[in-house]
Amino acid sequence: MARIFITGSPDGLGQMAARNLIKEGHQVVLHARNEKRIHDALAALPGAETAIAADLSSVKETIQLAEKINSLGAFDAIIHNAAMGYREPKRKVTVDGLPDVFAVNSMAPYLLTALINKPKRLIYLSSGLHTQGDTSLQDITWEKRHWNGFQAYSDSKLHDLILSQAVARLWPDVYSNAVEPGWVATKMGGQSAPDNLEEGAITQCWLAVSSDSNALVTGNYFYHQRMKNFLAAAADMQVQDRFFELCAALSGVHLK
Repeated sequence: MARIFITGSPDGLGQMAARNLIKEGHQVVLHARNEKRIHDALAALPGAETAIAADLSSVKETIQLAEKINSLGAFDAIIHNAAMGYREPKRKVTVDGLPDVFAVNSMAPYLLTALINKPKRLIYLSSGLHTQGDTSLQDITWEKRHWNGFQAYSDSKLHDLILSQAVARLWPDVYSNAVEPGWVATKMGGQSAPDNLEEGAITQCWLAVSSDSNALVTGNYFYHQRMKNFLAAAADMQVQDRFFELCAALSGVHLK
């Protein structure tokens, strides 16, 4: 039996992954952005160990979430599932002055990775749209660029892949991988999405708990339990270091 923490678990892929893992007999700790969503998550997933509320758009609350998770003891795996979509026509900033898409999709997994005690396995949800992300990492807070929600989302999914690759390089004792779940019917993907929601959650569950030798790997990008090619820049050490530098400058938290 494994113990897994999943961010963004009240619905969609997070809920599906949690449900699958609970059904298999694993201990699962849930996360949602506020107490109402926590209530919804626990109601939908009564077999969960517990659930913790934190708004991942806030650096302070994300740091506090990491502290709460550490107080619960060791985890075997963490699935960084929480994400915001790209439908906003205008740049919306958080209490920290960051675009909300960057704060939730990029900064939050960076902070949680840096601050939560190392699990055995880390899984980051990326997207095929990472190939359209800005590898220059210039103006990641969109202070100078004309806002484009689609581009901001694509950038953030590239950031998640960069993070997974960097962690695989820096922490060889941890299995760190990224997953492309496909275009599935979630609030973000919309009901017309062509991919299957259940299949979209299988790979992250498999990477979190499986003893299959194909899952006991690091530094890879998966789609439906198969390794898939990804944007080469994500594996570039200089790109990774630059992303870490930018996140550290914005948050005051260093990942080593």
